[in-house]
Amino acid sequence: MPSTVQSITVNQSIDRVWNTINNFHDMSWCPNVITSCVPGGDASGDEVGAKRVLNDAFHETLIEANADDHVIRYSIDNGPSPVSPEDVSNFVGVIKLSAADDGATLVEWSSSWESDGEDAVEFCQGIYVALLGDLANTLNCLTSAPMGQISLIA
Repeated sequence: MPSTVQSITVNQSIDRVWNTINNFHDMSWCPNVITSCVPGGDASGDEVGAKRVLNDAFHETLIEANADDHVIRYSIDNGPSPVSPEDVSNFVGVIKLSAADDGATLVEWSSSWESDGEDAVEFCQGIYVALLGDLANTLNCLTSAPMGQISLIA
């Protein structure tokens, strides 16, 4: 089962980071990556079952929004290649926040799926790095980016 994980350490409290990302219908914190986020269905942005369409291409559903554990889990139901239903199945993305001892927050963005190929790995890695970079900018952090991981300082 292919998968990918990207992470970032943000010099902000876990509550501030959670409050920035927890609404599934609000992607305003990543304006350089997400140009449109259209809510779908009747569920609010913090309810399991909430749907959205990102950039007129990625159809996603909220599977879990756990404020106590600071975890968001979602599926990609439809999208362009290499994450289209023809390319992957059972795609699940996870955003998990963990508090660090110094008051900073570790943000891990991972995903896994079933596929015969690895094409989606590089695709997802690039998107997650860009999304995490936008998150850092939104939270007014400076970034330093070693390969595969973004570290932040304020």
